Amino acid sequence: MSGTSQPKASMRTKLPNGDFLTLTVWAGKTDPTAEVITVQIRHPEGDQWETIGRMAAYRTSDGTYSQLPERTPTPKPT
Repeated sequence: MSGTSQPKASMRTKLPNGDFLTLTVWAGKTDPTAEVITVQIRHPEGDQWETIGRMAAYRTSDGTYSQLPERTPTPKPT
């Protein structure tokens, strides 16, 4: 098996200001019948893209939803 996981679903749309709104669904790591749903807004910053907003939710195999805590941002190289 490959070291890179693939999303179960991924959709994106360009917003009027040029940002992108993305929704991605991933299989759960410990329970493959569970799902992690992420929604994020990305903004072009020079020749890079910056995530300016993000929310993630976990759906258990029995259909219970909970919001996941925010990830610690990765420091930008200087």
